[in-house]
Amino acid sequence: MSSRFELSQKYLDLQAEARALAAACADIADRADEADSLDPDVRTRLKESGLAAVLVAAEYGGRFEAVDSLAATVVREALAYESGHLDSMFAMQGIGSYAVSVGGSDEIRKEWLPKVAALEAISAIGLTEPDVGSDLRSITTTVEEKGGELVVNGHKSFITNAGDASFYGILAKEGDAYSLVFVPADTPGVSVAKPHQIIAPHVLGDVILDDVHVPLANRLGEPGAGFKLMLATLATFRVSVAGAAVGVAQAALEEAVRHASQREQFGMPLARLGGVPASLATSWVEIEMARSLTYRAAAAAAHDPLGALDLSSMAKVGATEVAGRVTDRCVQVMGRFGLVRGSKIERLYREARPMRIYEGSTEVILDSLAKKLVKDRAKGATKK
Repeated sequence: MSSRFELSQKYLDLQAEARALAAACADIADRADEADSLDPDVRTRLKESGLAAVLVAAEYGGRFEAVDSLAATVVREALAYESGHLDSMFAMQGIGSYAVSVGGSDEIRKEWLPKVAALEAISAIGLTEPDVGSDLRSITTTVEEKGGELVVNGHKSFITNAGDASFYGILAKEGDAYSLVFVPADTPGVSVAKPHQIIAPHVLGDVILDDVHVPLANRLGEPGAGFKLMLATLATFRVSVAGAAVGVAQAALEEAVRHASQREQFGMPLARLGGVPASLATSWVEIEMARSLTYRAAAAAAHDPLGALDLSSMAKVGATEVAGRVTDRCVQVMGRFGLVRGSKIERLYREARPMRIYEGSTEVILDSLAKKLVKDRAKGATKK
């Protein structure tokens, strides 16, 4: 079941590397995917692979001249096929550090980005709060200039890598605008709580900032540039979620095909019985459609992230919804064996569900796409 998208040799080589790493982590995937802190063995193997360098520009120890959306997507598809923990550890090195790459001071970039590339520093970004999810303009975390420093106060919630991160990019309200602030995790006043865990366990927690003082140079970009930097991160990495979703769906289908081919019922293989063939074939069709859209969007984002954001958003919605349908269908094909706690298919089923929510829920993205669709039509009608 190979991809129908023609990748250049650069990406095929990267895909091979990522698949090799995923296979090398197969023996610990069950354990790692239940962890609420970074698995040390997964971290060691990812570090030794050198793949985290894909998420940092070459100037700061990265693999390629610039961060490449298609490269990140190809790697995430391969890693998520085997382990959600491995995929998340890889992805967050880019998602958490990208604002530093494009908005950080020279000193911060030179000090921290090589560590991110080498997996010596773990990155994180703090956006959501206990009472604020998609509506980020309602955040209550604040940053103020006082005595030649920045002072941050607030409470961030559901933050990936909380507790294990080396630094956080904190979104805070600054006057009437919003800024991102670089906050090293060991800064006095920073603490972490872990009140929640989700159905597919992640390294997740709340970050509390109580009179946290950092230098003025730790503001990422200009004052009030927080949403601009967030948009740049989104434009570069949202499509990679689609890649991870395709990887999960592919793994689920292969589990179901293996089971249905080996198990006999009523004197024939399950794969030829009743509605099972249609379920398997429909899943294959949907995965290939999702993969095609995902790679097309990722290739476009690699050239022009902001210009391709609508396409990336479509891929994110399409692929994560496919992953949800495919994993559910595959559990059904496997019957009671699909319900066994600790099985790979059960793990994939749980892993697929949060993908439809994080980095833009399906409903929020569809609302944004619909607004643009209507707006573009109105522009076209005006031009006529």
